Amino acid sequence: MRPGVAGSGTIACGIAACASQLGPVRLLARSDASAWKAEETAQGHAKKLEEGVPDRIKVTTDPADLADCDLVVEAIVEDADAKVELLKSLAATCPDADLASTTSALLLDELRDRSGLGHRFFGLHFFNPVTKMELVELCLPEDVHPGLRERAHAWCEALGKTAVEVPDQAGFVVNRLLFPLLFEAVRLVEKTGMSAPDVDACMRLGAGHPMGPLALLDFVGLDVAAAIGASLHADSGRQGDEVPERIHELITAGKLGRKSGAGFYEY
Repeated sequence: MRPGVAGSGTIACGIAACASQLGPVRLLARSDASAWKAEETAQGHAKKLEEGVPDRIKVTTDPADLADCDLVVEAIVEDADAKVELLKSLAATCPDADLASTTSALLLDELRDRSGLGHRFFGLHFFNPVTKMELVELCLPEDVHPGLRERAHAWCEALGKTAVEVPDQAGFVVNRLLFPLLFEAVRLVEKTGMSAPDVDACMRLGAGHPMGPLALLDFVGLDVAAAIGASLHADSGRQGDEVPERIHELITAGKLGRKSGAGFYEY
């Protein structure tokens, strides 16, 4: 398989690093500045993988360099308009490739209809950090091209991942179940005045969670969490999916979690 990854963020670089274990992979960045950073990040991740080969990751800013790829994975910001614009471009540049989106909360049918991708589009939701997390949520419309299901499962397996087929609903399975819990932890802090470390300690020591909910929100990124919550709430209407005010306040203050140096914690 000749894979390409469109994006230069955390998930895109993680996918490229994992794919380097199997052979060459193209990574499409939006600008020269983001390309330089993405190359450094992706190759750094690849170095930490036992079978990763950093030099197999080739970063480009020219979509035409992905033309001979037979699988292209879109992995950019969780914004429907931005994804649709990129997917349309990829569809034209890579007319014979299977196209996948790493969306974690948007409806695939909506992305497919707006992009005009037809039967070669599917969902491939990796989890952060990609190099360590085993699960991939695989969302396959009923009318995908013959053989695409088998190709998708085979690629995930070759990457050392476990692919689980999930329905096309906002948040798929993990985020649909997880984010109401994370948001409830924020509301608990708002209502009771408990500290983030104390809430997290309760869930780590009492529920066996490897990371507390507020630390996890910082790890995900509060802006990303807010985007996921907005998509979930728009789809479900559930009160538990509504983004807590405290998250909006932190975002306004520029505190997005680990990536900005502050969120519910200081880093």
